[in-house]
Amino acid sequence: MKSLRTYSIPFTGLKLGKHQFEYAVDDAFFDEFDYSLVKKANLLCQVELDKQETMLILNFHIKGTVSANCDRCLAQYEQPLDITEQQIAKFSDEVIDEDDEIITLNKNDHEINIAGLIYEYINVAMPFISVCSDEGNTPYCDKEMLEKLNSLSGSDEQNEHTDPRWDVLKKINK
Repeated sequence: MKSLRTYSIPFTGLKLGKHQFEYAVDDAFFDEFDYSLVKKANLLCQVELDKQETMLILNFHIKGTVSANCDRCLAQYEQPLDITEQQIAKFSDEVIDEDDEIITLNKNDHEINIAGLIYEYINVAMPFISVCSDEGNTPYCDKEMLEKLNSLSGSDEQNEHTDPRWDVLKKINK
């Protein structure tokens, strides 16, 4: 967790207004998180911090590629990501129920660590079903695996030699 201190923004010395920060998000970043779905990445995170009297507005833009495994052919490929998110952090002495949209900062806080936010944004942006291509013709596709899956899928030509009891059910769909 020591390397995640790199992703802290010390806001106490900043003047009111907008400030820009850039962070490289790579393999070492994801090594800090146990059980991370993402292991390899080459991303650039640009953060615009808008410091105001009572709050901080953080605008994130994360762009680059993440190494993913295709759910169809099992090949490893580069998944492009382009993420835009916003986070608000309010200054308050009272304990306010934190939610996903607003972070509460105490008057004694002097920096905000955004590593958890970056990690969350990247993981949420990953596709639920990862495929290297719909057509199966990218350089990443494992052609042998796709051919094997097609041969085992049971196309209509192969189903002609099935149990005749199923023929009655096939007629229902027609």
